[in-house]
Amino acid sequence: MSNKRILIAYSTTDGHTRKICQRLSQVIEWQSKNVSVIPIGDVQDADLNSYDKIVIGASIRYGTHAKEVYEFIKRNKQVLDSKPNAFFSVNVVARKQAKNRPDTNPYMKKFLKQIAWQPKQLAVFAGKINYQLYSFRDKQIIRFIMWITKGPTNPATNIEFTDWDQVDSFGKVILEM
Repeated sequence: MSNKRILIAYSTTDGHTRKICQRLSQVIEWQSKNVSVIPIGDVQDADLNSYDKIVIGASIRYGTHAKEVYEFIKRNKQVLDSKPNAFFSVNVVARKQAKNRPDTNPYMKKFLKQIAWQPKQLAVFAGKINYQLYSFRDKQIIRFIMWITKGPTNPATNIEFTDWDQVDSFGKVILEM
């Protein structure tokens, strides 16, 4: 059993990234009981130094991660660079085999060009579409995007594209870093 304190900070739009973080926590907790899963906006910058490993997870909405993710990384780059760290992105584009890795996912590639921090470990996970959760405007925009990308457009759709074995494997990578 490891004493290492691990922070999993996340930004989520509809809750699916939080669900992935909770799963990562379950995988990690069999060896380390010191895992904190916290919304990125609730992480106190001063507390970052008390963690041995830092993982950041963020969802995509309309092609970008939330502004709070960029701000957090910019503010805490020095601390992030000083510790074992990881970043993962959750997006529906990753449902496609050709776009489900950090080196092939367009959102991950764009994100890494926009930040000064270079995470030591990276992952991309396919997200979820649940049209019932979305506002009328979001539902129409997302359906249009799905139509263009040959994804599900039925407004009754509630489908999870996440490969949970991939999430579990990333949890083991976090333990080993």
